[in-house]
Amino acid sequence: MRKWRCIFCAHVYDEKLGDADSGIPPGTPFESLPDDWMCPECGAAKSDYQLIVE
Repeated sequence: MRKWRCIFCAHVYDEKLGDADSGIPPGTPFESLPDDWMCPECGAAKSDYQLIVE
């Protein structure tokens, strides 16, 4: 499972955890998020996230 970071506020979307507040279940790949999904902290677009390379 991968993690993605918002370039504006540094929020991390962790595929393992999903986004319960937005109805995204744990294990949901970033690519499977709806195109209109937004950063829950600052409202940035899905396209404003970058893969975290560990």
